[in-house]
Amino acid sequence: MPIKIPNNLPATGILESENVFVMHENRAYQQDIRPLKILLLNLMPTKIVTETQLLRLLGNSPLQVDIDFIYTATYEPKNTPQEHLIKFYETFEDVKTRKYDGMIITGAPIEQLPFEEVAYWDELCKIMEWSKTHVYSTLHICWGAQAGLYYHYGIPKYPLAEKMFGVFPHKKVISDKLFRGFDDIFYVPHSRHTESRREDIEKVAGLRILSESDISGIYAVSDQKGRQFFITGHSEYDPLTLKGEYDRDISQGLPIKIPLNYYPNNDPAQVPIVLWRSAAHLLFSNWLNYYVYQETPFDLSALE
Repeated sequence: MPIKIPNNLPATGILESENVFVMHENRAYQQDIRPLKILLLNLMPTKIVTETQLLRLLGNSPLQVDIDFIYTATYEPKNTPQEHLIKFYETFEDVKTRKYDGMIITGAPIEQLPFEEVAYWDELCKIMEWSKTHVYSTLHICWGAQAGLYYHYGIPKYPLAEKMFGVFPHKKVISDKLFRGFDDIFYVPHSRHTESRREDIEKVAGLRILSESDISGIYAVSDQKGRQFFITGHSEYDPLTLKGEYDRDISQGLPIKIPLNYYPNNDPAQVPIVLWRSAAHLLFSNWLNYYVYQETPFDLSALE
């Protein structure tokens, strides 16, 4: 799929070098079709890295996708140049009158904080409430999934005895279009200190558990209509993302184990093995195809 992104976005060169079909704004405006409109709420501190990871996965389908980026106005990012935010990002106030086919809410490295203590929690709640009437299908990732489950359904998160860190085998719990074409066992990276538990999710009649791991627990949850998805892992991670986190924690003297199923022979001196790339591409293309493109009304003003 050609993804339409702003001219000169830093991710453009990387994606083009990987043969990802990128369409610049100037060319997209000449096409007489309605692209899918996707909103990306980027809560990660390294926003440029996260943009590139997600755009890579959104660019694997024959449809044109128009991406808008927003960040939270109530918290100023410290790891992204201000000029990048000014040039490529908007705030919720800028987009709140628009409607979107789909939305992605990223994770954030704050899962050990109570939700109400997060600096932008009130703003995020407004955005999640708004998404129910202005977005057809929303994909929540990692901490974003925990935040969504808590806000929409009151499902708490729990601290883990040690960080869930590595690449874990998963299985489908029920047959769902989101996992169409997946192998019986597929791998997903996780990097988190908290979890959502099956027994809490099963108490909510409107939720379905789609996938889980015997090691890392619940992976994918959705509402009954596919309007809300909650994904606890990081399928979008680059090959060296876990390595970067591991090396950072080691250099800071933090307690961290070698990420599971990541380095050959559990040897950090070796190059990590990527086990999750194909499943990641399939997850995002299935979401876009089955729950965004085929379900959203052509006229977004009719969205309810």
